[in-house]
Amino acid sequence: MKKPAAATALLAGAGLANATLNCSTEAFQKIIPANASVVLAKRVAENGTFTPPAADTGFPDPAYQLPALCAVQIEMPTDADTTSNFGLFLPDTWKGRMVVSGNSAFSGVNYAEMGAGVTYGAVAMSTDTGHDSAFDNSWAKNPESIVDWGWRAMHLSIVEAKKVIAAYYGKPLDYSYYNGCSTGGRQGLKKIEAFPDDFDGAVVGAPAWWTTHLQLFNIYAAEYHLPENSTHHISSDLFELIANETLKQCDPQDGVKDNIISDPRRCNLNLETMLCPANTTTSDSNTCLTDAQLDTLYHYYNDWTVRRHGPRQRHSRQLRPLTLLQPRLKTHPLPGLADPSIPTGGSVYFYKQIQRTLRSKGIDLDDFYKFYLIPEMEHCGSTPSNMEAPWYIGGSSQASTIGSDGSGNHLHERKGFNDGKHDALLAMIGWVENGTDDLDYVVKQRPICPWPKQAMYIGNGSFWEADTWECEGLY
Repeated sequence: MKKPAAATALLAGAGLANATLNCSTEAFQKIIPANASVVLAKRVAENGTFTPPAADTGFPDPAYQLPALCAVQIEMPTDADTTSNFGLFLPDTWKGRMVVSGNSAFSGVNYAEMGAGVTYGAVAMSTDTGHDSAFDNSWAKNPESIVDWGWRAMHLSIVEAKKVIAAYYGKPLDYSYYNGCSTGGRQGLKKIEAFPDDFDGAVVGAPAWWTTHLQLFNIYAAEYHLPENSTHHISSDLFELIANETLKQCDPQDGVKDNIISDPRRCNLNLETMLCPANTTTSDSNTCLTDAQLDTLYHYYNDWTVRRHGPRQRHSRQLRPLTLLQPRLKTHPLPGLADPSIPTGGSVYFYKQIQRTLRSKGIDLDDFYKFYLIPEMEHCGSTPSNMEAPWYIGGSSQASTIGSDGSGNHLHERKGFNDGKHDALLAMIGWVENGTDDLDYVVKQRPICPWPKQAMYIGNGSFWEADTWECEGLY
């Protein structure tokens, strides 16, 4: 995994500032397969902006404050008579790495996220997974297009991108990394299982991998809650009551009241405290829950179960151990504990299945697989408004979500964030290349701990300082 120290030092010193090919359609057309085509090739000046082609409806947002680079988009055919596109940002000053950004929803070339990836001195890459759409899934009528979305377009794009990089810079890349969340998290898990040689390390956030369960639960969740005129319907006003009561009961369990629930699984939440007193009518529903509404809430707080031609079975037990992950590839899964879209339990279950599979073969997960749960982080970023927990870790989509500070500085470039203790991708780079594993603008900090450990407050100082907490094994 670790390259020789001399080679690494030479690469860092040289910077490879001069590309061997010019940034033109003609130049790239000569190095890609004859049946592929260059959609665009254009220079972007230092601190410039790249606006995606108008056809990119999946990710139409521009990439801002870029280093000087060459932007390329290439269309590739597959042997299944389909096509896919991938984009590359090839920086003038290159550190020998490639960072592949995942997608969300139903894809498009993610140029905005590539804009964050290229600031690490790496070539940034993203694929449209074979089609261009945000939430329109009409493309899925073709079974081969589903295969493209599932894995094929990403793998073929990475293979070809590595060839383009080698030709453009006159040398092959040294390290390849993946960074994705949500659908991008699912892409990452699929890639590291099926094609472990594509990457040296992967940062996987909130993976939407258990799709048969995720989509069905969305349907069941609506059925539990509707229709709106039913006695079991919970109004939006009531959810604020539920959130505040949950915070009241569960916040202190980590040793400090700070409006953050460190681990909701350790909280024995008593929902009955919200039950309305006798003779309360539904008109009082903004202050308490009726018995019917409490039943609805139990559907959300308890395991989802269904009957399958016999005894009731828990869905968390229906998947068998998965394909063996390759120990040579280092992986950081990072789900959020307040994610309303992708249940955290799916990531916990995935980790446990990998653990069961590898332990029986005498393989230690800690050598290549670290699993972190982010307290109060919602889907890939942000935090509930009544909690405002620290959540920025330089993860996929986070830089583009926050944007800049108004003066053109991206958040992950600020002093205090540009190291492996504050940036998940830099932590991965340090782990792969140097064997380290660390994970003035900072306002609030909380350590995140490798599962199953949890951060516990141990000091008398500010609970927004990371050194007043320790990771303790509680399970």
